[in-house]
Amino acid sequence: MTTPPVGGAGGTGSVPEAPPTCYRHTDRETWIRCQRCSRPICPDCMNSAAVGFHCPTCVKEGSRTTRQARTPYGGTRVTNPGVTSISLIVLNVLVWAGVVASGGRDGSFFEQLALLPQTTSYVFGDGTTLTVEGVSGGAFWQVLTSAFTHLSLTHIGFNMLALWFLGPQLEMVLGRVRFLALYLLSGLAGSAAVMWFSNANGQTIGASGAVFGLMGALVVIALKVGSSPQQIVLWIGINLLITFTVPGISWQGHLGGLVGGVLLAAVLVFAPRQRRALYQWAGMATIGVLSLGLILLRAAQLS
Repeated sequence: MTTPPVGGAGGTGSVPEAPPTCYRHTDRETWIRCQRCSRPICPDCMNSAAVGFHCPTCVKEGSRTTRQARTPYGGTRVTNPGVTSISLIVLNVLVWAGVVASGGRDGSFFEQLALLPQTTSYVFGDGTTLTVEGVSGGAFWQVLTSAFTHLSLTHIGFNMLALWFLGPQLEMVLGRVRFLALYLLSGLAGSAAVMWFSNANGQTIGASGAVFGLMGALVVIALKVGSSPQQIVLWIGINLLITFTVPGISWQGHLGGLVGGVLLAAVLVFAPRQRRALYQWAGMATIGVLSLGLILLRAAQLS
């Protein structure tokens, strides 16, 4: 028995098969294939799987079709609760640093951010006059920027400490987007109360309205799950006592934020399971529009 020659003169050997190339990098030879679609993939495109490797296209498709874990009230479950709270704290600190660096209460940056219901002219002892634009004069951004504005280190310290303790708990239960909506809309509700019940020529600042909204939301959630809200109610009571006994604190913003937080949390946790997201966002949008409507109405009265 003889073996036929392979290649060479007079031989009958076949031409070797060219190695495949990566479907994303056509200049790279590879013999590795995706376990799902069999596309050839190079080391840079390999994604480890339970068996073999997957290509980037299959990984992306799998992520799109995989249902994400949800929180008890419909938000996307977070593995590291606190990211949104920390981001809000950082933003508040940056604004505070900017206010201090620009001259504090006497700086133009503070005047732009602080909530002033009515455009007001201040007359100083030397006879000079300073006109500060308020919401009635078109500075509508103040109803939100004031909730990120602080002057003293004590003021921002207490508010951010409360946000640090309250925020992650609510992020874990509601998800980041719903938590952020709760925070911002509670602050907006506090601003609406300031517009109607505070001195129209006085400036109001601070995240306290939004923080009180978080406190109110925790009470609602505790009642919904059958837990005792005694500790958080006691905390709210102590803060309200401070609010009404210490001069210079805006009880309007605190109560407005608290009421707003309670209403928003009720919308979030008592929404029916069927089409829950629709009811939640429609309810929160209604509260937001109502707050804005009250602000616009009061601004029109003061203009």
